[in-house]
Order: sequence, then C-alpha cells, then structure tokens
Amino acid sequence: MLHCNGGALYVGHTDDLERRIASHEHGAVPGFTANRLSVKLIWSEYFATRIEALEMERRVKGWSRAKKLALVRGDWDRISSLARGKGKGRASTSSARTEAGK
Repeated sequence: MLHCNGGALYVGHTDDLERRIASHEHGAVPGFTANRLSVKLIWSEYFATRIEALEMERRVKGWSRAKKLALVRGDWDRISSLARGKGKGRASTSSARTEAGK
C-alpha cells in the first residue's frame, strides 16, 4: 500500500516490490499514482502465490480508509470492529492499476 501526495492510498500487487515502487516514484506507471507523486510504501505483505496476492488486493481495495490505516498499524481489533460495521466509513475509490499481469 502506498501513501500518495495529498493523502490518497493506493493498493496494488507485484512480484517485484522494489522495482514497482521505483516505477511509481518516477511516474513511470500511468494512472492513479502518476498524478499523486510523491509516494511512500506504508504496508506490504508477501503471499506465496499471485492468486493470493490478487485476492488480498481486491479485498483491501474495498475497505474504508480507516480500515486500511488500521491494517498499516497492525490493529486487528480495529479491523474486526470496522468489519462489523462499527465506525464504518466510506469505501476507498482509489485505483490499483497494474502492469500486465502484475
């Protein structure tokens, strides 16, 4: 998950995190982050398969900003609370464009 200029959060997946972040930082990835430079990595997790990574990306994209920030903090109690609808916020509308298959 990237924190973008202006406070937007970007969720995506890749099989080469360092390369992908560098691409975002240099504006080489057209779309959401290119218009919101600079970017900073605030959360990442390794998944054994691309399918698992894509499933988590899709799940997190649907989360509210509050829930995403709870994930960044590792605050599982808050994530659970937000999942039950307590403190429910507006869902994120951030895009997560990826390179072909990445």
